[in-house]
Amino acid sequence: MDAPSAGGLDRLTGDGALADVPVDPGDMRDGMTLVTGNYGKPGGRGTPVLFEGVDHVPEDTNERREHLFRGMLEYIQWDPELGNPEAQPVEPGPLGGSVECLLASLSEDGNVICGWADEGTAAVALFENSTLADAGKLFVAMRADLER
Repeated sequence: MDAPSAGGLDRLTGDGALADVPVDPGDMRDGMTLVTGNYGKPGGRGTPVLFEGVDHVPEDTNERREHLFRGMLEYIQWDPELGNPEAQPVEPGPLGGSVECLLASLSEDGNVICGWADEGTAAVALFENSTLADAGKLFVAMRADLER
């Protein structure tokens, strides 16, 4: 899942790279791999997409995705008093599994968190200033490059 580019975005290095793991990935066991990274448009335009994924997950990957969703909501400091954002299914593309996106915003656009779960892997990404449709499309495109 460690790709130099994903969905037309480049993995950021240097000042744009992640310094630490922003979201608790859950219980990590031997053989599991944690991948984190910021992906951005070439030339650094726009807000980078924060990605975090785990492979060789021994338990239900849907549960791991839920854990990652909750962690990402904490990361963006979502106020639970505003309600729990509803995850919407997204067409997963050729890799199958389950892809969902949720809008953590009170308007039509804002922070969108997308996640996938399939046999053995779970991952989430944060798309700032996006819509459910745009983030879902980009996430599925990124996944094609990240999950090999």
